[in-house]
Formats: sequence, structure tokens, C-alpha cells
Amino acid sequence: MPAKKTGEAKATTKPKATTKPKDGSKPNALQKPLTPSAELAAIVGDGQIARGEVVSKVWDYIKSNNLQNPENKREILADAKLEKVFGKPKATMFEMNKFLAAHLK
Repeated sequence: MPAKKTGEAKATTKPKATTKPKDGSKPNALQKPLTPSAELAAIVGDGQIARGEVVSKVWDYIKSNNLQNPENKREILADAKLEKVFGKPKATMFEMNKFLAAHLK
């Protein structure tokens, strides 16, 4: 009887999960191209853009302009452009998506 080898990994054949839609299927809500309002376009650019990209570009804008409250990083202190989108001078990161959704069609 052959001796068992230790440390050998067992090969598995599980299929990997993919994030890309299959051919002929609809893109998910984060991938669907949407048109930003004029106020939001001042931050993310004109033209159609996916919701996921909008959130990413808004976060890039927030970080590059140092708009997070240093004492509470979850709070965003809006500048003139962001205040037009948020409708108020401060918002939490959890409220941000609600305000962005109102500016995407």
C-alpha cells in the first residue's frame, strides 16, 4: 500500500463567479448607462455613465478636494458643486447614494 503524501492540495473544479453579464443578458443596475444632471455633470463629466462609475468619480472628487470631515470620515462637507447635488452643506456617506440617484436618469 503506498504511503500518503502530506501537504498535497486537493484539486477542485468549482466554476468561478463572474461579474460580467452573459451574452444577451441585461447589465445590472451598477452597469446601466445613465445621464447625469447638469449639477452632477460638473463633477463627473457629461455623457452617459454607469452608476458605479459615478460613485467612484464622486469619491475621487471628495478625496482630491479634502471634503471629508477630519473628525468623522463618514461625513462629507460639501463645497459649492457638491452642495448643488446634495441640497445641503453636509451629508453622510450613506446619504450620498440617495442624492446621486436623484441626479441620474
